[in-house]
Amino acid sequence: MRAAVCYTGPVPRRRVAPLAAASLIAASIPAGADVVVGRDARTAVALAIYSGQDLAIVRESRSMSLPEGDGTVRFEEVAARLDPRTVTLSAADDPQSLAVLEQSYLNDLSSPQTLLERWVGRGVELVETDTRLRTRVTQATLLSTDGGNTFRIGDRLAVGHPGWLMLPPTGDEVFTRPTLRWRLANRGASQRTLDVSYATGGLSWTADYVLVLAADEAHADLTAWATLTNASGASWDDATIVLVSGDVHRAGAPGFPVAARMQAADAAAAPLSPPAPEGFAETYRYAFERHTSFAENETKQLPLLEARGLTVSKRYTLRGNARWFRQPMPEPDRRVPVTVLVDVANTAANHLGRDLPAGAVRVFQSDASGARQLIGEDRIRQTARDETAALELGSTADIVATRVQTDWRQVAVEPFQAESAYVVTLRNDKSAPVTVTVRDRIDGTWQVLESSLPARKEDAQTLAFDVAVPAGGEAVLRYRVRVGS
Repeated sequence: MRAAVCYTGPVPRRRVAPLAAASLIAASIPAGADVVVGRDARTAVALAIYSGQDLAIVRESRSMSLPEGDGTVRFEEVAARLDPRTVTLSAADDPQSLAVLEQSYLNDLSSPQTLLERWVGRGVELVETDTRLRTRVTQATLLSTDGGNTFRIGDRLAVGHPGWLMLPPTGDEVFTRPTLRWRLANRGASQRTLDVSYATGGLSWTADYVLVLAADEAHADLTAWATLTNASGASWDDATIVLVSGDVHRAGAPGFPVAARMQAADAAAAPLSPPAPEGFAETYRYAFERHTSFAENETKQLPLLEARGLTVSKRYTLRGNARWFRQPMPEPDRRVPVTVLVDVANTAANHLGRDLPAGAVRVFQSDASGARQLIGEDRIRQTARDETAALELGSTADIVATRVQTDWRQVAVEPFQAESAYVVTLRNDKSAPVTVTVRDRIDGTWQVLESSLPARKEDAQTLAFDVAVPAGGEAVLRYRVRVGS
């Protein structure tokens, strides 16, 4: 496109960007020699999308008529957030007969700064309109966009301008859509199929789980969907989708070159069913058999997992605070919440035993009318086979807990030592007995001096007690602890 450009508004601080450098390279290539290949020339496209890393590897094939000898080819409608450092191009039919001499990424309208930088040192028009809609045009030279626009008007310098800034035609082509451009040496046939791959931001996915808890609270059904988001600035039709679950180290954002396998499955014949996780390098990949389209700014969900009749267990925890052991407790409200957790064993015997990607788990249960109600949600990290996923649902209303610090005294100043005593009272309003685990975090060195129930040292900083509370009754825990620096 060659036309005058109108720009209004302030310009961000100028920076050295690969986009501007690519535009300068492309400006030296005769535009009339370009073979323009649009999205309609695609013959295949594959997306490898990484979980939680704002990263995808795009690989696509496009067919075209390419004259023999040296020339330029450009692919339009590529991802706006692609990393130019990761672009690779090859011929699918006869790789040895095609050589890439240079490549560039162009997107002049990706930001006002990228566009204005091309007019630095050139003539522009400053347009002002008064309250009577009378227009005045002033000829100026754009000198800089660093920290704002600076112009030369005659023998004077002007900083900023309240009106419009018109950019007259220069003969250079302005790229209004993200474009990849290559200078190629074709020594093969004129009808070619070219494969391009690159890393891009703006594509990501997360796992979203739904756990439906049965009435007995000992069994559940689990389903999962992969939620994909596309903010890359491009759309893909009939694409192969591969999801990668795991933490891939990156040398620097954005992106790095990773191959994405192109698949040629029959989109009409293959059902869109949950894929099985496949170990790949140090990650897991989920390859969907059926092709799907993925539009720009679309959020799409694909089935990831379905498991029925899981055995789960509910437990209750009362957590303490480390500072309670080193100073008197000042809290006037001595009630403390009792947290509800549900454990899901990721084992083959429990109808799982597979990679569980990181994501959000929403837990539902049917009420007396049969309607499903949300009873809690939590996030899980990537959970390997034979691990247990612990889901925190919130606080219970049927178990009331109070904690009272009955004694606190400092034993020594240097090194610091203190002793404190506690009474924890638990009241159970449920119709069934429960066990509540009282779990205290204690920093430094510590020792349980006395306790009414067996104490358990779970790790260097965790003291735990298991308190059995009868249905409709109470249980009391008493203990004394010495802490030191």
